[in-house]
Amino acid sequence: MFHAKAYSAASAKSLLAPATIPRRAATEHDVQIEILFCGICHSDVHSVRDEWRSAMPTTYPIVPGHEIVGRVTKVGSAVKKFKPGDLAAVGCLVDSDQSCPHCKGDHEQFCANMTLTFNSPDRHLGGVTYGGYSDNIVVNERFVLRVPSNLDLAGTAPLLCAGITTYSPMRHWNITKGKKVGVVGLGGLGHMGVKFAHAFGAHVVVFTTSPGKKEDALRLGADEVVISGSADEMKKHYGSFHFILDAVSAHHDINAYLHLLSPDGNITLVGAPAKHLEISAFSLIMGRRSLSGSIIGGIAETQEMLDFCGAHNITADVEVIPIQKVNEAYERLLKSDVKYRFVIDMSTLKG
Repeated sequence: MFHAKAYSAASAKSLLAPATIPRRAATEHDVQIEILFCGICHSDVHSVRDEWRSAMPTTYPIVPGHEIVGRVTKVGSAVKKFKPGDLAAVGCLVDSDQSCPHCKGDHEQFCANMTLTFNSPDRHLGGVTYGGYSDNIVVNERFVLRVPSNLDLAGTAPLLCAGITTYSPMRHWNITKGKKVGVVGLGGLGHMGVKFAHAFGAHVVVFTTSPGKKEDALRLGADEVVISGSADEMKKHYGSFHFILDAVSAHHDINAYLHLLSPDGNITLVGAPAKHLEISAFSLIMGRRSLSGSIIGGIAETQEMLDFCGAHNITADVEVIPIQKVNEAYERLLKSDVKYRFVIDMSTLKG
């Protein structure tokens, strides 16, 4: 065991502050990584403030962060895929049982015994896992990912959550050239959805409540922008979408978007509104439309996504901050005051 520098919160009402945390010594199958950048996900805020206590209560102290990019410093004797000096990444998962049907099918995200990168039971040291707001992390080789060398490292970090969260459902629903794809909401998730849909060759339409986002949406790869509050603009697209990615976490009228689907079209939710969405049965049965949800992806698919990003030079639009401004970033994130993802430069933890 060794100790690492980190930022942690001691309670739901505490600010994140400097701390020292234990990390396990690398075993034969482990990779030790010096963390260079860590993205800030909205789920970090929810977890730090224990806002998901009914489903995923927080154990304190908590060290959040599951969008990790770094450099390998040490590998175990049985590690074959990595060597010291390699770029590496870690996403939302650091372990699973590797024996259930989901794991054998490369869908570790559905494993009942998966270990999340932070706030999950730590079978090695006891207590809970600590995430990427730290200078080091030790992870089993199976859950470490290769980073294409051509990608900006800060912009790569959010790919480990926001990237795979939007890539996976588009792959599942076979988004290709000739498909018409809608993206609802132009935030941390939505802006990645636009980039991927454009790279897949789809005709991309962004739905937003903010007219001021039109220019940015087009820059990111959208072909059209619809102001969702305009009934006339919405009506023009009635019954025409093959797929819509809904990345909105606030309560909204999902039926307005279901009506825009073509027969057999699908809406996939990747945002998670706190309040229940009301769904009219007729919105679904007229046209055999479907509504589904999706969460991250398995390790193999996450690697596929990173390789796709390397081939198409796709990274997130980020604002890089020092770790000392993380609490300020949380407040700005809640106001949507970022384009489009905060990323922490972890070298500032040394200061």
